Amino acid sequence: MIKQILGRLPKKPPKSAESREFSDGALNGPMLSSSASSRSGSLPAGTSKPNGNSYEALPSFRDVPSSEKQSLLIRKLNLCCVVFDFRDPTTNVKEKEIKRQTLLELADYVTSANGKFAENVLQEIVKMVSINLFRAATALPHENKVLEALDSEEEEPVMDPAWPHLQVVYEFFLRFVASPETDPKVAKRYMDHSFILKLLDLFDSEDPRERDYLKTILHRIYGRFMVHRPFIRKAINNIFYQFIFETEKHNGIAELLEILGSIINGFALPLKEEHKLFLVRVLIPLHKPKCMQMYHQQLSYCIMQFIEKDCKLADIVIRGLLKYWPVTNSSKEVMFLGEVEEVLEATQPAEFQRCMVLLVRQIARCMNSFHFQVAERALFLWSNDHVENLIKQNRKVILPIIFPALERNTRGHWNQAVRSLTLNVRKIFSDQDPELFEECSQKFQENEGKQEEIYSKHEATWKSLQEIAASKSYK
Repeated sequence: MIKQILGRLPKKPPKSAESREFSDGALNGPMLSSSASSRSGSLPAGTSKPNGNSYEALPSFRDVPSSEKQSLLIRKLNLCCVVFDFRDPTTNVKEKEIKRQTLLELADYVTSANGKFAENVLQEIVKMVSINLFRAATALPHENKVLEALDSEEEEPVMDPAWPHLQVVYEFFLRFVASPETDPKVAKRYMDHSFILKLLDLFDSEDPRERDYLKTILHRIYGRFMVHRPFIRKAINNIFYQFIFETEKHNGIAELLEILGSIINGFALPLKEEHKLFLVRVLIPLHKPKCMQMYHQQLSYCIMQFIEKDCKLADIVIRGLLKYWPVTNSSKEVMFLGEVEEVLEATQPAEFQRCMVLLVRQIARCMNSFHFQVAERALFLWSNDHVENLIKQNRKVILPIIFPALERNTRGHWNQAVRSLTLNVRKIFSDQDPELFEECSQKFQENEGKQEEIYSKHEATWKSLQEIAASKSYK
């Protein structure tokens, strides 16, 4: 009976065919043409046809003795190297289901394995995963949603029609990477730098489910393959550089930042210069793209991880935010103000004093914004006890800068809520230091009088110039 079962197993293709199939030029995998397969039942080159029949299921692992399971594992992996076209759900229905069941069986086998995977098995696993995942990008409209991102929550994410099949491949690969029976010292020969770069390329997928699996898998690879850690960080940096300074288009920035959040959390103290440069050259410039809203939460988390590890970095972060402060994008400005508050909560007085003049000038401009949400968000900073204490300790420097903005809002801002919040802030300063408040008020009135005089002189000058011009005009 066993001989009959084994006789139906496909023969392993020759080494030359395997090497050609795993070469860079074949990483997209053999595509089973729906028209060709339906006419002749033929399979792609490098894939054997069991007993001359069409694509057929192989025996289950439980139906063969332990001594034959590794051989069967390799045959099943080879069977899964056939890639089908999922754009037409009516073609190769039987073959697709056979492959899906085989992949499920492989995932269960990897989970229950109780011995180290042999090197040839590791090679076949990486080959099968590469053929299925490293595929040509589906021609889907990228459009301009990454540019504005204002309606991103309303747009339906693009779903890959092959996902029910790809999900099982990802699940199998995740279990393989996480398996204690996978030896990183051996697997790194096949999951090399080229493999990691292709894996990172997939982060631009428009399917959020695929990006979520990639995020988990890459994080596991980073954790287990210590030799690859510097390369992974460098490769991610290159993706960010291209995104910031060239394209401003990439679907996986949020997921990559989420991975980096965990990586930064594990940085040892004192922080290496390499990591500080990453903050300055990558994370802070990531505030520049218009579509920052799509990944701001993850970006803010990464930056806070740095500040919590080294509070002296708060000054660098605040100056970086001021450098990339939005001029015409009010929604981004609200996010910047929220991030400033979060950074200030972790800022010590010494670091605050280094940047407070520049920061308070920007806050004063935001308080006078005609966009009421920007003005409100700036005034809400006084609702934070830690921020209020920082301002209170340095009020002799801060109040003269911010007083004119308070007066302008009180006298003429169009929004009633902004005027009410401004009065509350004025009262806080007035109660803290009445003498300083009165001094600033008198100085403001003096400056207002000087401005009126200057304005009157300008008006008189223009009027006299107009009269001279009119008297000398040619008839």
